[in-house]
Amino acid sequence: MAAKEYPSGAVLVQSEQAISALHVITKGTVHASYPGGEFYLHKGDVIGVCELFYDSHFITYRAVDDTALASYSCAGKNLSTILSAKSDLPNLIVTSLLKQFQDILDQYELTRFDCDNFYQYLMKSYDEYRRFTIKHSLATRALPGLETVAELTLEEDVPEWLNQYYEQLGRIMKSISNKTQVAEFVRGMIFKASQDVHDILSVCREMHEYKQDIIYLLMNENRLDFFDLYASILYKIGAHDEDSTAITAALGTMMIQLESQDSIDKTMYQERVQEYKERLNSLDELTEAPSAQMPAFDEADVKDSLNTILLYSGCDEETAESLKSGIEKYNKLTDKNATDDVARKLRLTITKAFYKVYASAFFKSLSDRKVPKVVKMFFNFGYVDENLAGMENTAYLYSIVDSLPSDPKNGVYTAYEWLKAIYAGRKVPSRNEFDNDYPAYVRELKQNGTISPGDEQKMLNDKKEMTLFELNNMITSGNKMTFGRISIFSPVFSESNVLKDLENALVSADKIKDCFNNIRSMDFSAYYRDTLFSRPEIGIPRESISIEILPDVILMPNMGVRGVMWQEIEGRKRTSPARMMVSIFHMEDLNSILVRLTGEFRWEMCKRIQGARWNDVSEPSLTSEYCDYIQFYKKNRDLSVDAKEKIKLAMQKAKNSYKEMYIRDYISWILYEGTGSPRLNKIARTILFAHCPFSKEIRDKLRVNPLYKETMDRYDIKLQQRIHHMDNIFQKLKNTNVEIPKELMEQREFLDK
Repeated sequence: MAAKEYPSGAVLVQSEQAISALHVITKGTVHASYPGGEFYLHKGDVIGVCELFYDSHFITYRAVDDTALASYSCAGKNLSTILSAKSDLPNLIVTSLLKQFQDILDQYELTRFDCDNFYQYLMKSYDEYRRFTIKHSLATRALPGLETVAELTLEEDVPEWLNQYYEQLGRIMKSISNKTQVAEFVRGMIFKASQDVHDILSVCREMHEYKQDIIYLLMNENRLDFFDLYASILYKIGAHDEDSTAITAALGTMMIQLESQDSIDKTMYQERVQEYKERLNSLDELTEAPSAQMPAFDEADVKDSLNTILLYSGCDEETAESLKSGIEKYNKLTDKNATDDVARKLRLTITKAFYKVYASAFFKSLSDRKVPKVVKMFFNFGYVDENLAGMENTAYLYSIVDSLPSDPKNGVYTAYEWLKAIYAGRKVPSRNEFDNDYPAYVRELKQNGTISPGDEQKMLNDKKEMTLFELNNMITSGNKMTFGRISIFSPVFSESNVLKDLENALVSADKIKDCFNNIRSMDFSAYYRDTLFSRPEIGIPRESISIEILPDVILMPNMGVRGVMWQEIEGRKRTSPARMMVSIFHMEDLNSILVRLTGEFRWEMCKRIQGARWNDVSEPSLTSEYCDYIQFYKKNRDLSVDAKEKIKLAMQKAKNSYKEMYIRDYISWILYEGTGSPRLNKIARTILFAHCPFSKEIRDKLRVNPLYKETMDRYDIKLQQRIHHMDNIFQKLKNTNVEIPKELMEQREFLDK
């Protein structure tokens, strides 16, 4: 058979492409890759033989140099013609299969070693980091995500006997002189080997994900990583300290570990390394810079901050002593993020006293026009002590506390401003962690005998009780959840939790507005809700229209790494704002967090609208279709073997939560698919396009991509039907000389987005 020529760099076979032929390499070298590994094929090797049991490829093959392939049809897994050939083709196939199998098995063993090695390196690095911080009396920072890392455990591992089994099989095949006489045996061996290869690659994919998680902790775009932990020590102790050489060596080792990893963003890596080298060259100057730039303020204004806060609050003596004693002990801890019982119980004691003091101080502040700055810092940042916060951080908090960048009129509140809105009746209390709103909570108190029937109505109208309900439920839970590292949470501002520059981490109303605008520029209908419009007097009895209601965002008084979608509506009113929370000093990328919360909002809003039938596929909706897709993905013929394997691993990472799976797909939908970088499989993409369509501008850009053609055509048909319906209403109103209502005009504009 004549060979076909391919240039260097050409993709010969793409993962998930249907298998229709085997390709013998007659010239050149081919690079084979899959998540978690790679190997090379050369002249005489056969592309596709180790995937033949399945309908589609799960390995991608690319020409390293100018390559030629001779292709042999194997449609429907029919190998009879190939294996009965009198040429040396059957021998080539078997030899190449066993060689590829060994290469893949070797890659598995190397990756397994890497995973164990990376884990041990990670744990040893953190122990060394803690030793350096304790020695130099620096705050030991807790790295988000480190607490969830454990030694590699595989749900299904590769059997130990498999390697020797195929070695013996190779010897048997060499001893058979005429392979055409044992064609069925060879056919069975090929299919069995391809199943085993797939199983090995599934394990490699799982290990690859594990290794990626560790690499992310070593260096990432948010700078919440080991590289920053070590570099920050070096910048503080200076280049001439006795430990500077050891820390520089540790950073050098880290760079060597990272630069060879394919999963790391090379541009980000180079920028971080370059920045580090520049700072290292001028370390003496830079270590003096922070004090020169520190906002000018009188340290006497913050001296004994805790006493000032306690005296202002007027709380009872027992609570005051509990918080004061707790902070004194907390200050003495060498590692404030330790997870032993002593540290855990101390943080719990501080937390209980903190919120009691907060409540007392809050109610006093309502009638005080001149709340002390230190108390404002307590309300908005959780600040209690200048030593615990560090003087540099204290100075910054002091400089901004009178001009916080929130905007309650446009739905961005500090925690203090939110509680004031509850007390003033401008907002109703949020649901508690048991999903009970305030009236339901009061009814429960009456039912269990905590309050009398006569007290029920009084409590329902008691502004103070409403505010305490909000503080003791949504604020306390939200503060802990947005902090993100629940096992080491304490509500007080501590230098040990300052993971990046406070000025850059400060969340403002403008930043939130920009993030929401970015999300809406892609997912234009994210915050629109359907409601009924009725004007019988002009001939419109009932018409469904969509209105946009952006969420309220409450800035929790902490330095955190998570966002929380607390509730999708207020009470039962579907046209009320959702409630979301982020930290006032957010340590991770704010846009990514708000994309996640938007995805969660869409899920919860759909459940609210669908009610008890939210997962009933007979009533199509985002939640029902997505649940059906995940529940039956193994039987879905439209999904390749590789796609099903990806879903399986993703479900493991999502802890078998359909909601979490959807949110992860939604993040990929906005951050990648919306920019023309496909990440989802066909089924997930179809569901997302139907229920979270891109804006017209993005649809027009993606229209040329065949991946979107079918779903886009279906969407366009439904959209044109809605536009036609609305245009008919407009024509009817014009014919009767009736002015078109503003609500319908806005609906028509919405349909054009």
